[in-house]
Amino acid sequence: MAAEMSLVKPISGFAPKLSFSSIQPTTRTTSYRTRKMIIMSSATSSATLKPAKKGAIKETLLAPRFYTTDFDEMEQLFNAEMNKNLNQEEFEALLQEFKTDYNQKHFVRNKEFKEAADKIEGPLRQIFVEFLERSCTAEFSGFLLYKELGRRLKKTNPVVAEIFSLMSRDEARHAGFLNKGLSDFNLALDLGFLTKARKYTFFKPKFIFYATYLSEKIGYWRYITIYRHLKENPEYQHYPIFKYFENWCQDENRHGDFFSALLKAQPQFLNDWKAKLWSRFFCLSVYVTMYLNDCQRTAFYEGIGLNTKEFDMHVIIETNRTTARIFPAVLDVENPEFKRKLDRMVEINQKLIAVGESEDSPLVKNVKRVPLVSALVSEILAAYLMPPVESGSVDFAEFEPQLVY
Repeated sequence: MAAEMSLVKPISGFAPKLSFSSIQPTTRTTSYRTRKMIIMSSATSSATLKPAKKGAIKETLLAPRFYTTDFDEMEQLFNAEMNKNLNQEEFEALLQEFKTDYNQKHFVRNKEFKEAADKIEGPLRQIFVEFLERSCTAEFSGFLLYKELGRRLKKTNPVVAEIFSLMSRDEARHAGFLNKGLSDFNLALDLGFLTKARKYTFFKPKFIFYATYLSEKIGYWRYITIYRHLKENPEYQHYPIFKYFENWCQDENRHGDFFSALLKAQPQFLNDWKAKLWSRFFCLSVYVTMYLNDCQRTAFYEGIGLNTKEFDMHVIIETNRTTARIFPAVLDVENPEFKRKLDRMVEINQKLIAVGESEDSPLVKNVKRVPLVSALVSEILAAYLMPPVESGSVDFAEFEPQLVY
């Protein structure tokens, strides 16, 4: 995912100005996605963008990767007769919260959207289009994953299946809202094409749980951080979609809490040495993916007044603290050496991108890539082998479901 798009040149007129020292978790969160290794990741590809009303559209949309899993194993995991660890009362409570549908009337557009889009010009306009494209694709892929899980688990565990279906409702709502945003820029993402063209990557159920929990919680921290920053710095509020992030991120948070409950119902995914290794692996996958990906798109973050690396480290630290409540081990992301390793990965990745964009022959490019890929893998492995932070708890009483509103 780190190299899924070509590097966007920064807009020099926007200086970073956000300090994260004062940002604290919202009081409406429950026990603590980003979105998010992201379960809904992307790969370089072309897809069809349709003009909404006018203008020629450049076909540069990222085509998402969709994940599938072992549904037979999923059915066994959520069979109450086979799994005595299932806390159906907790799932019932979560189901009632999802049924409440706090954001049913939240995603209502107004004329401010189109007016704001018409005022955005030049490089900043393209940056916002790319943001809407990537976000819509990620939300839509989440919708497809949750919808399929809801369908496949309906007979085995109707309560869990309905929660998955309601989460797919949320993701579809988000994707539709983002796609409407694209129409403000005279674009439209062909979601029907994405549905037909999707390719599946297989993930075992426990990996689905680890990755999606992290993606939802990291999504929460990304959205709430951007919302709070723009509330304090309205001069960077170029487009009104960010005003919706406060309530929007609560959907991400609820989804993450549901996956926390799923993990609690499967203690074998949390209570041995293999669980610790996998927990650290997925934390590292998510954090490195986000950091490298965002550092390729500093123009977007500078465009809304953020320092990309400060923003990412804030999100990583808060997500890691949240994840430590459920994962048996997490990375020591607050160790300064962790950030130094991330920065070295960025430098190596930039060199890899430069090699790919050079006019050298394919053979020369591949030769130049070998030492760079080796160096990148070495940095990633070194980050993984840093002494971890032992975390999690065998007593899950503190994770009883709570209302976020």
